[in-house]
Amino acid sequence: QVQLVESGGGLVQAGGSLRLSCAASGRTFTTYAMGWFRQAPGKDREFVAAVSRLGGTTNYADSVKGRFTISRDNDKNTLYLQMNSLKPEDTAVYYCAAHTNWDASASQWQYDYWGQGTQVTVSS
Repeated sequence: QVQLVESGGGLVQAGGSLRLSCAASGRTFTTYAMGWFRQAPGKDREFVAAVSRLGGTTNYADSVKGRFTISRDNDKNTLYLQMNSLKPEDTAVYYCAAHTNWDASASQWQYDYWGQGTQVTVSS
């Protein structure tokens, strides 16, 4: 089992940047492929980005391609999401998640473990 704790959220103006972190503890970090999801008020949770176990494969939602970068540091057991050129529509609670398959999956149903979330608010 793995425990996930997100950090780095906050309030930022449109066009600004934030870097989210997700610290993992428990089983060996490379046991898991990792993903970021988000949920805005009144909306369903949606896929943002994912990375495979060793970091060689990444996957992004079309809405964030070219603006967000997912990465992982397997020595530090940490997942990151660098968010640039933020827009008001990026406002949401951001969750990191883990699953034990190899692929950088966009399907939230494949993920077994979830963090508690961190709020990102982008003002216009």
